Amino acid sequence: KNSEKLMKWAEFPDVLTFENFRLEEQTAIGEKQLNILKQLSWVDECFTLIMMGPTGAGKTHLSTALGIHAIKRGYQVSFISMDRLIYVLKSREYISKSRTRYKRITKSDLIIIDDVMYMAYEPQDAHLFFQFIYEMYDKTAFILTSNKGPSEWGKFLGDPTLTTAILDRLLHRSEILTFNEEQGSIRMKYRKALFDKQSVES
Repeated sequence: KNSEKLMKWAEFPDVLTFENFRLEEQTAIGEKQLNILKQLSWVDECFTLIMMGPTGAGKTHLSTALGIHAIKRGYQVSFISMDRLIYVLKSREYISKSRTRYKRITKSDLIIIDDVMYMAYEPQDAHLFFQFIYEMYDKTAFILTSNKGPSEWGKFLGDPTLTTAILDRLLHRSEILTFNEEQGSIRMKYRKALFDKQSVES
């Protein structure tokens, strides 16, 4: 598949690449971590990256840049906000555009869900989201951006049991990247798993 088609399918709202990503303005993500992310082995391993922090801190830029970088390496990527995803899940049975989008998303190697838990969700929406995560979590890598930490997600899904189930899936192989507003920076609290192959295999 050519990059042009993959870019069209990804539906990035903006073309944000590493060319204009200011690494030196980030105090906590070093070149080494960025290079590990750029190797994309975490995509093959179906990792989840959770990028947490306030609006404007650079979460969408980093997630989009990684998505575009993955497309250049031949991966299929989908970028969608959580609201839009829920709309697609709800309407895919009867709106052909949603059905097409859903098929592309489910065939992606990397799914970027932007603005996770932006607002409170109806129980049926929360269930649709859970079902989607459940079906996809071992077949694809995820990047989720959110201004809420996973510990707060229960309030937005209105169902602690469901939230625990979603988090169990998503956090099974994951890294949480915390974007810190005071520094206007990304703080990456990597667990060792991504760097140290022994810990992955043990």
